Amino acid sequence: MNFELGEEQVMLKTSAREFLDKECQKKHVRAMMDDEKGYSPELWKKMAGLGWQGLAFPEQYGGVGSSFLDLVVLLEEMGRALVPGPFLATIVHTGRAILLAGSEQQKKEYLTRIANGDLVMTLALTEETGGIEAADINMKAKAADNHFIISGKKLFVPDAHIADSYVVVARTKGGVRKENGITLFLVDAKTKGIKVEMLKTMTGEKLCTVVFDNVSVPSANVLGTVDKGWPVVKQVLEEAIIAECAWMTGGARWVLETTIDYAKSRIQFGHPIGSFQAIQHKLANVAVEVEGCTSLTYYAAWTVTENDPNRTVAASMAKAWVSDSYKHATFEGVQIHGGIGFTWDHDMHLYFKRAKHGEIAFGDGDYHREKVAQLLKM
Repeated sequence: MNFELGEEQVMLKTSAREFLDKECQKKHVRAMMDDEKGYSPELWKKMAGLGWQGLAFPEQYGGVGSSFLDLVVLLEEMGRALVPGPFLATIVHTGRAILLAGSEQQKKEYLTRIANGDLVMTLALTEETGGIEAADINMKAKAADNHFIISGKKLFVPDAHIADSYVVVARTKGGVRKENGITLFLVDAKTKGIKVEMLKTMTGEKLCTVVFDNVSVPSANVLGTVDKGWPVVKQVLEEAIIAECAWMTGGARWVLETTIDYAKSRIQFGHPIGSFQAIQHKLANVAVEVEGCTSLTYYAAWTVTENDPNRTVAASMAKAWVSDSYKHATFEGVQIHGGIGFTWDHDMHLYFKRAKHGEIAFGDGDYHREKVAQLLKM
């Protein structure tokens, strides 16, 4: 693939940088960490006006019709700015699931409203094991006449407290093969029997526990085919992993550039600290790692756009590398900045915390190295 961005991608990247520099400054990020909602509905609508929520959706559903690779270009800039809110949960985790498996009616109903900025959604996937394999899905959904009854608990559900609807992953049939018997449901967040509880996080990310107590969902709200939902979940997870990598890559590049600027201006022993070999080598290592983040993430995004069979291994390779590299970049950023790097007044700690969140989201580096080893049949 050609790693050089096309003309339209450069325009998207440039316009996104300019918009976010103005509309999503760090004072806004900090404010949203303490805000109950965790995002600004006004900023959400402005982004929708730019076509961001519909960027990777077809035009017939109110979208722009761009590729997943174009979406990754945007997500990198959003990660650089630490944009708070339900963008990933709504567009990637759920919107892409509807695009992959939804009926024509479901696509028109949900994707159009997402693209317009009128709908916030999230994916209710993770349970008490914290895993993202088919065997980790134990929440039951029982068929009853023309509806299903869902009971159980989902953990670490992003933005569930503000979501209008959920895509819920539940088990509709048991069996030896855990990949069988999984079904996806579109569930209105206001349905009787749903209880949402906010979790405390060090990053300000809005993660929730969602309890489903005999929640009735019409059969018409099944997303895809009953008992055949795992392939959809698998692809959505791969895209979510790549999207998370793009977000983290943007943050890692901000850390690198900010730390280089600081090393050039901070005088110690009569010289800029960037003139000392120890600092130079630290930043050189981070620079190598950040370029690796970019290359692996963009290649993985390309496999999605081209429907390349290497998508699965590319996603895990990217996540294994980016999880470690972003964390390392922020660690070195704090070290080079010294004590000021972890004070509340400096922005570096915001990226340090977000790197830790991103590291474990959808599997950490060790998990994905194991996945790569399995895919290589080792």
